[in-house]
Amino acid sequence: MSSYPFNQKKLSKNILIREFKEGCDVDELIWHRDSKDRLIFVVESNGWCLQKDNELPILLEDGSQHFIKARDWHRVIKGDGRLLVIVREKNA
Repeated sequence: MSSYPFNQKKLSKNILIREFKEGCDVDELIWHRDSKDRLIFVVESNGWCLQKDNELPILLEDGSQHFIKARDWHRVIKGDGRLLVIVREKNA
């Protein structure tokens, strides 16, 4: 099992681009919390979803934005193909 289920490239101090590949292991898509607020911009998604604690999963649509508050539990749920997102960390 790798450290993370995605490949990541830092674009600037607080902006990352992440790619979850089609063949990623669903067992690595675990519930987790981040230390910083994050704004997620969905570039490409094929049925992938975001689920926050005590909420139903929501479809990640191309061009959509999602805010994840620091220390809130969340996970991504695998769709078909890859998921490509831009992550902007707040408080960076």
